[in-house]
Amino acid sequence: MSENKRLVWNEVAPHGAKALFSIHHYITTDTDLPHELIHLVFLRVSQINGCAHCIDLHTRDLLATMSFEKVALVPVWAEVPHLFPDKYRAALAWAEEVTLVSETHASDEAYAAASAAFAPKDLVDLTITIAAMNAFNRLGAPFRLPVKAKA
Repeated sequence: MSENKRLVWNEVAPHGAKALFSIHHYITTDTDLPHELIHLVFLRVSQINGCAHCIDLHTRDLLATMSFEKVALVPVWAEVPHLFPDKYRAALAWAEEVTLVSETHASDEAYAAASAAFAPKDLVDLTITIAAMNAFNRLGAPFRLPVKAKA
């Protein structure tokens, strides 16, 4: 199979990359969301979108604070509620709802659940987090950003 070399999006459009990374900087430095929760949401959104680079990156980020067993079960978090605190489960549910918005239409029930778990500013910041990771995935996957994982 021949390797299909793709553009390095952040080199081709550095101003666009800077804008997107500014949102990432806001999320990781100017919100009250716990860093572990941010990376958990980043990972789950990336899993849904199938972005290998982001899955690899955010798995590594989470392993700094979360056990391998929990990280391995993120795709099926709803089946193991005892492993994740209420706020994390609410964030994961909202992340799935927003990432799959073309299917879910961000239902009133899901919004009510997320609103019950997060203060208004935190809910907006969580939604920005989800939207930003969706944007990164939509660059990482099509341009096939590399992974650190080795065979």
